[in-house]
Amino acid sequence: MAGAGALLALATLVWIAAQASVLAGSVAEGLKPETLGAVVTTMDLGKAGVLRAGVAVLATILALVLKPARTSWFTAAGLGAIATATFAWMGHGAATEGPGGLIHLVSDIFHSWAGAVWVGALVAFALILRARSPTPAGLLALHRALHGFSGVGTLLVAVLVASGLANSWFLVEPDRLSSLWTTPYGRLLSLKLLLFTAMLGLAAANRFRLTPALARGLNEPLRQGEALADLRRSIALETAAALGVLALVAWFGTLAPPAAM
Repeated sequence: MAGAGALLALATLVWIAAQASVLAGSVAEGLKPETLGAVVTTMDLGKAGVLRAGVAVLATILALVLKPARTSWFTAAGLGAIATATFAWMGHGAATEGPGGLIHLVSDIFHSWAGAVWVGALVAFALILRARSPTPAGLLALHRALHGFSGVGTLLVAVLVASGLANSWFLVEPDRLSSLWTTPYGRLLSLKLLLFTAMLGLAAANRFRLTPALARGLNEPLRQGEALADLRRSIALETAAALGVLALVAWFGTLAPPAAM
């Protein structure tokens, strides 16, 4: 967690410098104090970036000094939620004008939160599954985590679908659905939807087939190895699909959406 916080802080500072360079027309001009100052004091995306970097630094320090406990986990989650929300000011959600602007921005924030919780859970499961020969207590904890997350996962999917539809309403618009196949933005968005569908399929397999198989393996040691191997494979594929989604979002976030054309 400390490493993630430090990387987020560093990446955010580099992003602020890159954004200033783009606006100034050159790296030399962008790195001038007056240019950087203008970005972080007069632009909402700059202010959001400063907040994100500050939160990331604070999270890094707390991760290094606090002992693992319920309070420290809740603190980390709260800081993570703030940092994740600031990404909405980097995308198209903050650029929507008119009465729908606030709706689009809030929808973008909830979309980011739901995606962050899902990806974070995948990382946690992957870390738990690192042990090649987990103890009985470790297997029981893994099963409880997988089983307990199933209800949360359903809520996350509902939030992602609802907020995704709201975002698409603003960025694509119902009368321009054909642009999903005719524009670079639309093609990348379509590919993202395919990867999201794959993630849904893998998550459903985890919930309805692999997690029950692991439960049976708790009482039948001969089945444990196969159940764990299937879970590792499924979590790895789902994580790879999630990273693909994030990469696509970073890519088509730089393109003009169909609604702006």
